[in-house]
Amino acid sequence: MSQTNLSETLFKPRFKYPETSTLVHRSRHYSVCAMQSALDGKTAAHWYRLINRLLWVWRGVHPLEILDIQARIAASRAERTHDAILDTVVGYRSGNWIYEWSKQAMSWQQRACQQQDSVLCGKQWLMAANLYSIAAYPHLKGDVLAEQAQVLANRAYEEAAPRLSGGLRKLEFPVTGGGAITGFLHMPKGAKGPLPTVLMCGGLDTLQSDYYRLFEHYFAPAGLAMLTIDMPSVGFSSKWKLTQDSSTLHQHVLKALADIPWIDHTRVAALGFRFGANVVVRLAYLEAPRLKAVACIGPVVHALLSDPERQRHVPEMYIDVLASRLGMQNVSDSALSTELNRYSLRTQGLLGRRCPTPMLSACWANDPFSPQEESRLIASSSADGKLMQIPFHPLFMHFDRALSEMTQWLDKRLR
Repeated sequence: MSQTNLSETLFKPRFKYPETSTLVHRSRHYSVCAMQSALDGKTAAHWYRLINRLLWVWRGVHPLEILDIQARIAASRAERTHDAILDTVVGYRSGNWIYEWSKQAMSWQQRACQQQDSVLCGKQWLMAANLYSIAAYPHLKGDVLAEQAQVLANRAYEEAAPRLSGGLRKLEFPVTGGGAITGFLHMPKGAKGPLPTVLMCGGLDTLQSDYYRLFEHYFAPAGLAMLTIDMPSVGFSSKWKLTQDSSTLHQHVLKALADIPWIDHTRVAALGFRFGANVVVRLAYLEAPRLKAVACIGPVVHALLSDPERQRHVPEMYIDVLASRLGMQNVSDSALSTELNRYSLRTQGLLGRRCPTPMLSACWANDPFSPQEESRLIASSSADGKLMQIPFHPLFMHFDRALSEMTQWLDKRLR
């Protein structure tokens, strides 16, 4: 056998990795209705994924870099699962979403390894972490290539954060029945602890490493530590399926904080983005003695979970995310809708009852995922509630202002 043929045999791929959009099996329509959301981005013709430029830029990725990667994906002539959907290129190769974003991340990783300045090195590692995370987006279960990108994102983040902040501590919290939850504790420079701490609960399509800017620009200047935990079925928490008891992992964490010397367990608050708000509002009711305050941004606690009509107007990708988190890879729309209703905090008999924990909820008008009534209900259910309405334009400026005001509100209740 010739050397060429031997090489082709030895290095021929042994597996055909599943393409992301094929992992959840249900009726698909791919009819794009124009939708724009502050926290989730917007639908774009011929794209399966929501293009979330606002939060990607907010996290530090340059807009031109995003457009360049999209252009490489769009220009690919490789085989696609759906010919009309650009980000469905099959296999780990040029044009594939995970490949192109990971390739960009690797270039930043190489720069970081050659960088002598510690701070610049940290920023380059953080850029690599953000790009690897976007490569894995939306983090569906069973997406082997995405899981590999998640591992690289977490490794890059562990290189970045200690160089940029006062310290990053990787913590393990035991779970009843076996296993341990992995979390990252971020501390401001010069702080020794124990510190007032915000428990960060992200959305279902993000990793805990996606929120460093929140710590760097808002919590750290206020002297607050930030503890992040991956949502069930994502990242370090991938072994746990999301259940109706959505806050169970975070409850284990709260109960263990008394043993963490850098955290003042008597001064802990929680902040939730999207479905993360479902977790923190649930904690506000079930763990009131352990929480000083709870804040939500664009909460998903009732309307989207209980209204089949609203679910029909949500992009395919987001419905796939919900199905994936619930472990329903083969599901009809009606079965998924029935199951989602059980996750509504109103259906569970919590939201609407008087809650002793102070709760703030921020929202945008005409948010397809979270109507204003949702935030109003959260605020009115608390003995010390606040509703924050965020103007949509200019989006970036008002988002920054809302996060600043939210940090001040949390800080006041943690002192």
